Amino acid sequence: MLNDLLTSFITFFTVIDPIGTIPVFIAITSSLKADERKKTARKAAIVSAGVLLFFIVLGELILNAIDIPLPTFQIAGGIVLFLFALTMIFGESKPETEISHIDKKDDKAIFPLAMPSLASPGAILAAILLTENSKFSIVDQSLTALMMLVVIFFAWVLMVLSTKIFKYIGNSGSAIISRVMGLILSAVAVSNILQGFKVYFNL
Repeated sequence: MLNDLLTSFITFFTVIDPIGTIPVFIAITSSLKADERKKTARKAAIVSAGVLLFFIVLGELILNAIDIPLPTFQIAGGIVLFLFALTMIFGESKPETEISHIDKKDDKAIFPLAMPSLASPGAILAAILLTENSKFSIVDQSLTALMMLVVIFFAWVLMVLSTKIFKYIGNSGSAIISRVMGLILSAVAVSNILQGFKVYFNL
């Protein structure tokens, strides 16, 4: 049980990447006052948590409704996760990519902060795979959802403390951490692909 909780926490921490969100948050809220930054952080955390909870509850049901077996989704999702991890490792880091998406006309707490920075495609995929109905009980799924909320809460704390933290790690430090997260994510992706093949072909 403890190992499963730790695996869920590490997976969500990797795909949500709270540390990589810090420079995105700073860039988005650079012109805002302290209380406005806190409101933005709170809104982003609530929205991203809501999106991920939605997929934890209904994600697999939606797949079943359109007749997509979970193993095939797991294989496809693993490939997408792997490609996403490669961009984190070899391409632009998460902060650099998402800062480029900033549009002053949009609600910055929603885009790009809540999505795709926190509730990223990788996080949505992880939310579905880690709460598979045929493999996990309601208690297990609830604990997985709790681990996801813990990571979102951690991200909110980092956003609130972002100014102080960024003084120490800077853009370079954040980019390094994001690439390390990408390496871990690639391993998670390969594991998902192999597990999907194993289930699909009854190996």
